[in-house]
Amino acid sequence: MKLNIVPARTGILWVKLGIQTFLKQPLALTGLFFMYMAAVIVVAQIPVVGVIIGGMLVPAATLGLMAASAEATKGRFPMPSILISAFRAGRQQARAMLVLGAIYTAGSMLATLLGSVLAGTSPGLTETGLDAATLIALLLHTPLFLMFWHAPALVHWHAVPPAKSLFFSLVACLRNFGAFSVYSLLWLVVFVAFGTLFGVAGGLIGGEQLARTVMMPAALLMAAMFSTSIYFTFRDSFVATPDSPAPSITGDSP
Repeated sequence: MKLNIVPARTGILWVKLGIQTFLKQPLALTGLFFMYMAAVIVVAQIPVVGVIIGGMLVPAATLGLMAASAEATKGRFPMPSILISAFRAGRQQARAMLVLGAIYTAGSMLATLLGSVLAGTSPGLTETGLDAATLIALLLHTPLFLMFWHAPALVHWHAVPPAKSLFFSLVACLRNFGAFSVYSLLWLVVFVAFGTLFGVAGGLIGGEQLARTVMMPAALLMAAMFSTSIYFTFRDSFVATPDSPAPSITGDSP
C-alpha cells in the first residue's frame, strides 16, 4: 500500500461519485446511515459509559458505511450486517479497530474539554448559533478528523497497525490538501443548496413549521449521501501494492 497524490479536481469527482453511488442504492444507504444514527442515540442514553461506548464505535461504524459504499459501486445491495464489518474480519483486526475507537474517544473528550477550558463555558447552542466553546472544540477536533479519515479503512483493508494508520491518514489528507479542499467546499455548496431548496419548498407548502419539520430529515439524507462519498476519498488516496494483505471477508479489495 502506498500513498497516491491526486490533483485538486479529484475532489469534484469524489462528490460526483458519492452522489451517483448513493442514487444507485438510496434506500439501503439511507437505511444504514439511519441505523447508525439510531444506534448512537440509543447507546448515548446509557448512564456514564454511553458516550464512551458511542465514541469507541465511531471508527467501526465509519468503516461499515465505507464498506456499504464499496458494495453499492459493484451493484450489490449492502445488507445491515455490513455495519459490523470491522468485527467480522478476525480477532486481530477487531482488536485494532477497538484500539482506534479508544484513541478517538480519548482525543474527542480531550478536545471538548480544552474547548470548554479555553472558552470558559460548556459547549452548546446560543440564540445566535454555536457558542465559543463549541467552535473551539470543533477546531481542535480537526486534526483528529484528519487522522481518522482513512484510519479505519487502512486497518480493515490493508491490516495497517492503529498508530501507523493514524499517521498515514493524516499524511494522505495533507498531501492531497487541494483535492480535499475542493471536496469540502463543494459539499458545503451542495448542503446549502439542498437545505435552501427543502426549506423554501416546505415554507411555500406549509409555512415555517413545515419548513422546520422537513429540514431535519433532509439534513440526514444529505449526511447519508456525504458518508457515501468518503469511500472514494480513501480508494483514490492509496494504491495497493503486491505485498498488500488479502482482502477481508467483507468484500473485495477497495
